[in-house]
Amino acid sequence: MTATLEHRAAWLVVLAGGVAALQVGKLPPALPALQAELGLTLVQSGFLLSIVQLAGLSLAVFMGLLADGMGLKRSMVRGLCLLALASGLGGFATSVTALLVLRAIEGLGFLLVALPAPALIRRLVPPAQLPGMLGVWGAYMPTGTAVALLLGPLFIPAWGWGAWWWLFAGVSLLMAAWLWRSVPADPVAHVAAGPGAWQRLRRTLSARGPWLVALTFGMYSGQWLAVVGFLPSIYAAAGVGGALLGVLTALAAAVNIVGNMASGRLLQRGWAPRSTLWLGFGAMALGSAVAFAPFTESLPWLRFAGVLLFSGMGGLVPGTLFSLAVRLAPGEQQVATTVGWVQQLSALGQFVGPPVVAAVAARAGGWQLTPLVTVGCCGVGAVLAWAAGQELARRVELQNKPAS
Repeated sequence: MTATLEHRAAWLVVLAGGVAALQVGKLPPALPALQAELGLTLVQSGFLLSIVQLAGLSLAVFMGLLADGMGLKRSMVRGLCLLALASGLGGFATSVTALLVLRAIEGLGFLLVALPAPALIRRLVPPAQLPGMLGVWGAYMPTGTAVALLLGPLFIPAWGWGAWWWLFAGVSLLMAAWLWRSVPADPVAHVAAGPGAWQRLRRTLSARGPWLVALTFGMYSGQWLAVVGFLPSIYAAAGVGGALLGVLTALAAAVNIVGNMASGRLLQRGWAPRSTLWLGFGAMALGSAVAFAPFTESLPWLRFAGVLLFSGMGGLVPGTLFSLAVRLAPGEQQVATTVGWVQQLSALGQFVGPPVVAAVAARAGGWQLTPLVTVGCCGVGAVLAWAAGQELARRVELQNKPAS
């Protein structure tokens, strides 16, 4: 395959990640319809938002090892097919329990798509183009989520939430076929499930750096999904609907892309990772306080500006953490396993965050106490960022220390 075709194939890998992200983002705009038709409570809605991360919080680090043995391309194709199957069946669901089970299966399919993608991109593009392409990959989640949030309020009132599920089943199946036809075949599989794989896992989990990066990511991901995931319900309850609801929610997710891209620029200009993380967490704390404080209740556009600050500047956090994951991995052979561990604790945050925010809102009778959760997460994240910065400085000092 020529360099041009391989570059196109790398873009297809990014597109496949965006399709997987659509499956995560399809739920928030459907929550009002599901609450009306199936009688979902607020807390049940929170678990539906987070259950897709069940596979991630329990299996991500092992799925990273499995994808190596299965083959990167093969893993992504199978993941897309699993997403198509679960979404297709989900359109027929008549109970909350069925939806919860199928969302968990979608979480497994999502992992099979997302975890091998960076390694597959690395295989497809020359080293000089890799940083830029991985920067594009870093925006796959907010991009896919934003598209789903934008289209959902337009599609669901006309066709129903079931057809919305079937639409994404078809999109995932088509993407699987496209990826299978257009991306080069995996090389002869090496045995990745033997002692070498378990040794990489043990070395990763016994190191300090991967834990610091993963825990910091969990502090970010839980609050981001909770705030953005509940936006359609919050604005629908305030009387906002139709196209405006879709645009506002999609914009809140889309601005996160800006922060992701900006983090790479800032790091290239010499910013310390700790500084970009502090800036991101500080903006998230301020933005969430403005968005949900009682004194802004009569100022909806100020509240929305707070949401944009929360999501946009918050994008500095994941962009920086992906860079730190590579630099704080125990060794070159543990980078993929480290990313899997980061994904696992990120999923844990996404699993816990929405139900916690929903429970606080249900007890308070409104969303005014949400900043107690978000600001708390930002404070813990800032402390972890300081510790990660100390660990990075220690690593650099050891690398620069002359051999005795």
